[in-house]
Amino acid sequence: MTKSKTPIGGYSVNPYVGCPHACKYCYASFMKRFTGHTEEWGTFMDVKDWPEIKNPKKYAGQKVIIGTVTDGYNPLEETYKNTRRLLEELKDSGADILICTKSDLVLRDLDLLKEINENSRLTVSWSINTLDEEFKDDMDAAVSIERRLAAMKEVYAAGIRTICFISPVFPGITDIEAIIDRTKDQCDLVWLENLNLRGGFKADIMKYISDKHPDLVPLYDEIYNKKNRSYFEALEKKAEELAKKYDCRFVDNETPYERVEKGHPTIVNYFYHEEVRGTANSGKRNVIHKP
Repeated sequence: MTKSKTPIGGYSVNPYVGCPHACKYCYASFMKRFTGHTEEWGTFMDVKDWPEIKNPKKYAGQKVIIGTVTDGYNPLEETYKNTRRLLEELKDSGADILICTKSDLVLRDLDLLKEINENSRLTVSWSINTLDEEFKDDMDAAVSIERRLAAMKEVYAAGIRTICFISPVFPGITDIEAIIDRTKDQCDLVWLENLNLRGGFKADIMKYISDKHPDLVPLYDEIYNKKNRSYFEALEKKAEELAKKYDCRFVDNETPYERVEKGHPTIVNYFYHEEVRGTANSGKRNVIHKP
């Protein structure tokens, strides 16, 4: 368990190091600095071991996020069951547990999730930034979008709080309206996070855009080289308009714990990572001093 620097705060816990989803935009590739791996990110995974959590109640009321730099339900979880073991140890903790995934393997543990949900706060979030399976395949090796959507629907129907995490939003490619329209009847929240390009994968993504979407090169240059925020500022306004269209709440940098009326998920604006990182679900943003 480590203190989380995500916008919602609490603790982060990752049952594995590395992730075979090999997402081309994965910020977690920075983990290689601490592991000694020389292999390309996405081609290795270490299976963690830990002493049993003997006093899980110490996390009562605390946010515990499973899967901030790996997917706890990656394909090897089927064999190693680390995430299930972690959930078993936390099931009576009273923690506010958030599972972040791109997988439908979570359905294997639906019995356990229902048990946890009876006594604690539990949320399952799926990352879905496109409905286009071809684009998805270009970006990651996780299960199909359709399988993610089916899993979300089943978990939602089981009475467990769900999130459609539209992340990362690729300018000119991700259609947030289409995704919200598709998922609004099976999620309680929609999170919106923009594509952040930094580190070694920036060049890879820019090359992908140049090769596959050359018409978008000027837009990506404006956003990621010239630091022009107007695209995402306009998208913020569109998201707020969509919230009105679907009769949803629209909130800034805050995740309320709630179940909502079906078809009216709360839409949460997490754009501008530098402003929301580490804000601990406060609804406030970091003050960024611009030159």
